[in-house]
Amino acid sequence: MSPAAPGPRSRALFCRARRSLVGGVDSPVRAFRAVGGTPVVFASSRGAELIDVDGRRYLDLVNSWGANLLGGAPSPVVAAVRSAVSEGLSFGAPSPREHRLAERIRAAVPETELLRFVNSGTEATMSAVRVARGFTGRSLVVKFAGGYHGHSDGLLARAGSGVATGALPDSAGVPRAVVRETRVLPYNDVGALDRLFEKEGEKIAAVIVEPVAGNMGVVPPIPGFLPRISRWCRRSGALAIADEVITGFRLRRGAISTELGLSPDLLTFGKIIGGGLPVAAYGGRRKVMEVVAPLGPVYQSGTLSGNPVAMAAGTAMLDALRPKVYRDLERASARLARRIEEGAEAAKVRPFALQRVGSMLGLFFAQGPILSFDGARRTDRTRYARFFHAALRARVYLPPSPLETAFVSAAFGPPEVDRAGAALARAFRSAAGRDG
Repeated sequence: MSPAAPGPRSRALFCRARRSLVGGVDSPVRAFRAVGGTPVVFASSRGAELIDVDGRRYLDLVNSWGANLLGGAPSPVVAAVRSAVSEGLSFGAPSPREHRLAERIRAAVPETELLRFVNSGTEATMSAVRVARGFTGRSLVVKFAGGYHGHSDGLLARAGSGVATGALPDSAGVPRAVVRETRVLPYNDVGALDRLFEKEGEKIAAVIVEPVAGNMGVVPPIPGFLPRISRWCRRSGALAIADEVITGFRLRRGAISTELGLSPDLLTFGKIIGGGLPVAAYGGRRKVMEVVAPLGPVYQSGTLSGNPVAMAAGTAMLDALRPKVYRDLERASARLARRIEEGAEAAKVRPFALQRVGSMLGLFFAQGPILSFDGARRTDRTRYARFFHAALRARVYLPPSPLETAFVSAAFGPPEVDRAGAALARAFRSAAGRDG
């Protein structure tokens, strides 16, 4: 099956972009290298839909990689941005808007006694690791294979997300000396965790972990895994860093890590706290965060950190996230997951596994359950690519990579769920050669 053909304006614009942007994109996964074909160029998003430059409408199951929890262009966020823009685009100085958003995050995440805003998840995780090293006086950092914590040098080792898609265990340009300070363990492997801490526990500054892995598809923690991390960190003096750039405020209002048994010393947030604008944050225990300048010796700064327009968007987003939003989102996500599984079964697609945690969906053309990066990598990438393009023809936009997460937004009501379910059922049949 050939890749779905984008419209003529998409093709022309992508050809133009390649003359000035690296690969025609600003983030590698967007280039469609993992699924083949030419990327679709989008002009706008409204509610549950994306509209491309040729006027074609797609149900959106990427949602800006999870950031658009309320769907495209939600009116409260758009109104807040318009109001903030009228007062100034950037100050490079304190503003009440950053205080208001910080207070909302602290109220929802009591473990975040002090926090600092930055502009991306990469900045947040990179800074949290620096804080952990500064606080403990140690250098080793533990991460888990398939966990993507941004593209800072020390964390690009056995990463997931687009790095895994490109079959790169790390990246060119990363000094080996830096990566030597990173220890990589299998996700959900308690025995490997025990052995590492028994051997090197006194040298470990921090363990960084996604409480629900979202960059190798959706891989939830097995019972006891996250509590074991906390136990070893307390025993050895290392810090536990919960990377909630994806999960924070998506699976519940606040952090999910404590509910799953992790006791974090530091947490990182992104995506949803910016309401679709470039906002992230790191924070944690007061004693730990007080090592950050200007209170302590760990330096980190940013010209646009706490940007007033971005702070207004984040505040409006969090103010809109009432309990009913999460209840409705859970119902829509569960219903969509059932429809997808029914579509795969009707088309006799085997092996196939759908793993869902809240509004995060992982689609694997592999035998489930998937518990680790090694399991995720066994997914049939060729079959995913066929399914992706069949879905694109059916006007559903899925992640253009087999190791990414699909996200449901609160704009998905029963009609949108049923439309998506029917379209994906057709895509399964088409990709399997059973249509018509």
